[in-house]
Amino acid sequence: MPKADGPQFDDLILSRARLGIVSTLMAGDEAEFTFLRNALKLSDGNLSVQIRKLEKAGYIKVKKVFVERKPKTFCKITPKGRKAMFGLLKHLENLLRQPK
Repeated sequence: MPKADGPQFDDLILSRARLGIVSTLMAGDEAEFTFLRNALKLSDGNLSVQIRKLEKAGYIKVKKVFVERKPKTFCKITPKGRKAMFGLLKHLENLLRQPK
């Protein structure tokens, strides 16, 4: 198979959980931890691990606040995260457009 031009697959985003997180964040401004957990059907522990990986890579920003004396965690995609997601989409598009 010929090699596609453009960005290659970003292995960090390609896990099901991380792809779900980034996709959800692309659709809105920010999302709260429990919303992500419920929407993606992930355990608290798994979601926490995946959020840390994305945050470490600079793909998302995490903000922890107290709302009515309860801790809340909000996640927001960064420009670097958007660029990575658009790069993945562009790569997929290039693969689909290759002659058979």
